[in-house]
Amino acid sequence: MTRSVVFDFGAVLFEWQPQVIVRAALPDQAPDPAAARSLATAIFGHADWQAFDSGRLTQDDVVRRTAVRLDLPFQELGAMIDSIPGFLAPIEVTVKLLTELKARQAGEPDLRLFFLSNMPMPFARVLESRHAFLSWFDGGIFSGDVGLAKPDPAIFGLAESRHGLRPASTLFIDDHLANVEAARARGWSAIHCLSPSQLRSAVLRHLDKT
Repeated sequence: MTRSVVFDFGAVLFEWQPQVIVRAALPDQAPDPAAARSLATAIFGHADWQAFDSGRLTQDDVVRRTAVRLDLPFQELGAMIDSIPGFLAPIEVTVKLLTELKARQAGEPDLRLFFLSNMPMPFARVLESRHAFLSWFDGGIFSGDVGLAKPDPAIFGLAESRHGLRPASTLFIDDHLANVEAARARGWSAIHCLSPSQLRSAVLRHLDKT
């Protein structure tokens, strides 16, 4: 029986610390960690950003709308969003896990590796160009490419149909509980990744018992 492991990207395979990005780019509006967290939530937790994630708003649109909504300086906000791919550094322990799973495929041809990431198209293209290890995946979906985003059940259904995922033999890894719960509602197994350093043991434990 084919088994599939599906990785999220932000805070699982790549660093995602929005408060750090905000504080670096907008120090006047985010002078301390608490203000940075609040502003990051206002920017990245809004429906406009979710529309950018799923390709329904362009980067210029999300900059303009966010600047107006939060009374932020347009140029600085635009530069911040341009800079985001540079903050998406690979998480070393997860890359090591991916390397191990890729090697394991040689002896376990029923094991497949995929990704399912909420990622705007411009950022997705940068990651693809910079990180050769993304070619190790057998396939994957970026939200910005398909007009859907987690936790919408439709994007999980698309992953199933596009990649032949069988819910009962699919393990999903994500840092957002809503996404984990959406996967479980479809019958997928799922790990809520709160610490990438603990991910390897959880994934291998799951694979060894299936």
